[in-house]
Amino acid sequence: MNAYSIFKYLHSGLRFIVVILLILAILQSLAGWFGRRRYTEGNRKVNLFAMISAHTQLLIGLVLYFLSPFVQFGATTMKDSTTRYWTVEHITMMIVALVIITIGHAKSKRANAPEAKHKAIAIFYILAVIIIVVAIAQSHRPFFGISA
Repeated sequence: MNAYSIFKYLHSGLRFIVVILLILAILQSLAGWFGRRRYTEGNRKVNLFAMISAHTQLLIGLVLYFLSPFVQFGATTMKDSTTRYWTVEHITMMIVALVIITIGHAKSKRANAPEAKHKAIAIFYILAVIIIVVAIAQSHRPFFGISA
């Protein structure tokens, strides 16, 4: 097993933790926002862990980016849809999703009212999950299972 395989399986497996934490954060924030619930320490921790797991996923993805045979820089990179996806589109969409998660978390931290904290997480994390789902769908790989 080489470094590429190790990072590929690590990146592929960690996505489940990221998705579960993001969905949990979204569900909690929607319930808190629409149910006018207080913002608890548990809410803060789930939101923080979702953001940390997404950042960790990006770091592993960056290592994988430079090890991957699918990432190629050349005259034909933009002409071939598979090479373009892995070299440009996937990383761009995932970085945008991570920036949105980070902004949402920061807005939630700065907000004073519990509803505003929940609302920031709900809106920004939902937008990020939409981008992540689109990025994964464009890969033409399965959503579940470890990528080969």
